[in-house]
Amino acid sequence: MSPPRHSRKQGAPWPETAAVLHVGVFFALATWGFGGNAEWVRPILTGWGCLGAILTAAVLMTRETRTRVSVRRLGWLAPLALFNLLVLVSCLTPGLRMMEIGGNAFYAPVDLSSWRPSAALPAKACSALALFDVIYISCFNLALIVHRRRTLRALLVFAGSNALVLAIFGTLQKLTHAEGLYFGLVKSPQPYFFASFIYHNHWGAFAVLMTATCLGLVWYSGLRGRSPRGLLYTPAFGGLVAVLFIAATTPLSTSRSCTVLTLLLLAGAFVHWLTHLVRRRRQFNESMAAPLTSVLAAGVVAAAGIWFLASETIRIRIAKTEEQVADIRASGSVGRWILYRDTWRMAEDRIWFGWGMASYPKVFEFYNSQSPGPVDHLPVTYRDAHNDWFQSVAEHGIFGTALLVLCGLVPLMGLIERPPRSPLPAYLLGGCGLVLLYAILEFPFGNIAVVLTWWMCFFSAVRYSQLQHSGEGAAKEPAPQQAPSHPSALL
Repeated sequence: MSPPRHSRKQGAPWPETAAVLHVGVFFALATWGFGGNAEWVRPILTGWGCLGAILTAAVLMTRETRTRVSVRRLGWLAPLALFNLLVLVSCLTPGLRMMEIGGNAFYAPVDLSSWRPSAALPAKACSALALFDVIYISCFNLALIVHRRRTLRALLVFAGSNALVLAIFGTLQKLTHAEGLYFGLVKSPQPYFFASFIYHNHWGAFAVLMTATCLGLVWYSGLRGRSPRGLLYTPAFGGLVAVLFIAATTPLSTSRSCTVLTLLLLAGAFVHWLTHLVRRRRQFNESMAAPLTSVLAAGVVAAAGIWFLASETIRIRIAKTEEQVADIRASGSVGRWILYRDTWRMAEDRIWFGWGMASYPKVFEFYNSQSPGPVDHLPVTYRDAHNDWFQSVAEHGIFGTALLVLCGLVPLMGLIERPPRSPLPAYLLGGCGLVLLYAILEFPFGNIAVVLTWWMCFFSAVRYSQLQHSGEGAAKEPAPQQAPSHPSALL
C-alpha cells in the first residue's frame, strides 16, 4: 500500500509552508515594529503583506495546487471585494476641499448627499485599504491553502512564543522604569506604553488574544496524554508558563479594561478545567481535594507574583479610576461620553457610506465639541473614537460596516452547523470575541498588530475546525496518545 501523498516524512507542500512562514514573519514584523503604529513601519508591512496576495495568485494559477483549493472558500472573499469597490468608488469624490484664507490653508467639508459615497482624504483611504487587504488575504491564505492541523499549531506556537518574549521584554522594561520604547532608545508619543507597543490598551488587546491562544494550545497538549514524569515534562507546562507571563502583563501595562477581560478569560478556562476534572474524577471515583488544593495554591502564588511586580502600577490605576468616578459624579459627564456623542453626530451626516476610510482624525475636528483644558488651555484632540464600532460607522457608514462584519461572518457560517470539536479553535474564537466586545469601549483595531493577530487567530480557528470535521490531515500527523488510565491528562 502506497503512503499518503503528503506524509509526515515528505513534510508540508510548498504553498502551505510559504503561507505559514509569510504570516509568521508578518506577525513578528508588526509586533516588534511598534505594533505597526509608526508611520514608517506601515509601508514596510504593506510591502511584505503583498507577498500574501502574490502567493494566493500563484496557488490559483498553478494547476497542481489549484486542484487542492476549495472554490467555496474563495467565495469568502466576496464581502472584501465589495468593500474594496465601495472604498475605491468613494475615493472618486473627495469629501473635503482645500481652502486658503489670509495665507492659511485648511480643509472644509464638501456639501454632499448622505447617499453619495465620498472619501475625505482619498490618498489616505487607498493606503489604509491596501494595508487592510494584505492583512486579510495573508490570513485568509491559512484557510485557503493549509491542509494540516499540525502546520496551524506550529504557527500558533510561534505566535505564543513571540508574545512570551515580548511579555518578558515589556516586564523588564517596566521594572527598570524605562522612559521610552526599547529601554528608552525610542521616545514614546505617550507615557502608557508597554513592550514594543505605543499604547497600553493595544498591548492589552494583543495579550488577550495571545492568552487565549496559549490556553488553547495547553488544552491540546494536555488532552493528548501526560508524561510519566509529570506535568513539568510536558508541553502543557510550558504553555501554562506562557499564559501566566502574558496574562500578568495586562495589569502591569496599566490596561484596566484588558485586565478585566483577561480575568474573565482565565475564569472561563478555570471553569472549563474544573468541569473536565469533575467528569474525569467521577470516572475513577477519586477525590478532587488534591488537584484543587494544588491549583488554588498555584493561583495564590501567581497572584502574589503579579502583585509583587505590578502593585505600584495597580495602585496608580485604582487611584485614577477613583478620580474619574468622582469627576462623573461631579459633572454628570466625562470626555469619553462627549467623544461618543460627537462621533455619532459625525456618523449621522454620512450614515450610509461614511466619510471615507482613515478620515476620522481630520473630519472629527469639525465635530469635536470639547473645550480646551482648564489648566493648559490646549485643545482636546482625538485620532481615534475610542469605540471602533462607532468609528467604523463614521468612516464606512452602515453599508461599509456591514461588509466588514460579513468579512468575518461569512467564513464563520460553516461553524454554526459544525461547531469546533476541540478546545483550541474554541479558545481562539473566544479571544476574538472578547476583543470585539472590547472595541465598544476602546480602539484595539486602531493597532495593526492587533488587526493582524485577530485575523490570524480567526482564520486559524475556522480552518482548524474544518479540518477536524472533514478528517483532512488526520493521516499526516501522529494520532493522540490514549487517555491515561487514571486522573485527568491536564493534572
